[in-house]
Amino acid sequence: MIKFDNVSKIYGDKHAVDHVSMNIKEGEFFVLIGPSGCGKTTTLKMINRLIPLSTGYIYFKDRPISSYKLDEMRWDIGYVLQQIALFPHMTIRDNIAQVPLMKRWSQADIDSQVDRLLNMTGLPAEQYRHRYPAELSGGQQQRVGVVRALAADPPVILMDEPFSALDPISREKLQDDLLKLQSEIKKTIIFVTHDIAEAFKLGDRICLMNEGRIEQIGTPEEFMKNPKNDFVKSFIGNMAGRIYYAENFATPLPFDPQFQVMPADTRMEEIYDLLQTHERINIESGDKYIGAITRSTVFTQLSKGGQPS
Repeated sequence: MIKFDNVSKIYGDKHAVDHVSMNIKEGEFFVLIGPSGCGKTTTLKMINRLIPLSTGYIYFKDRPISSYKLDEMRWDIGYVLQQIALFPHMTIRDNIAQVPLMKRWSQADIDSQVDRLLNMTGLPAEQYRHRYPAELSGGQQQRVGVVRALAADPPVILMDEPFSALDPISREKLQDDLLKLQSEIKKTIIFVTHDIAEAFKLGDRICLMNEGRIEQIGTPEEFMKNPKNDFVKSFIGNMAGRIYYAENFATPLPFDPQFQVMPADTRMEEIYDLLQTHERINIESGDKYIGAITRSTVFTQLSKGGQPS
């Protein structure tokens, strides 16, 4: 879907992005992470040409991004910022409708899409479509920002630290909502964050950057099992190289017989594999049910200094 071929961004004598090559697959949730100033936001913004690259090529749908008309390309790439910047004088419906209007969608199709997406993101259309941004909480405005990026049904969504300004409860709820939404819409999402917990929770694959270069690309499991170097180990903290068992991660949820049961002494490597195809795993110690594990909770627990709860 998106390919970086030896891409650099140079400011004076500084390489903000330094000879980056990578492939982002269609339909995957790809997270860019790293310390402040590592080049992750610059990398993201080069995809939709908000920042011009200095050398190399970026391909979108097998064509160099430079070959697209700028406005048409951006219509095919949704963009969600930390500061949503909704138009304050427009209703939520009109904020969301801007790109479909530019693409000359019919009124009926726009209204149907606005209502569908609002309902999917926990903002009942009947209740919210005619409100104004000032009438919404920060978390609700952020949902509208996500809906606006999805409104014209683009294949790619760029998200630049979209939840970092929210309180922890709102942030966790939006992360959960985004994972649920992605399971339904299957977009290609490139997501920038500085939060290792967020990266591990959301990402199908993670790209860890440092000083403009890629240190490692892999799944959360691969980062846990095989950190590439000392920088990677340091960045993800005490998580790498430790042995964890299912009993350490069991969350006190009611038993649900539709999900698979695993013993408490199962190594987490096996649980990780199961969570790729199972929403939840029930955990038993002997004959006693002690809780369940989900993908959403396991990486959040791991990221808290590497100490499961």
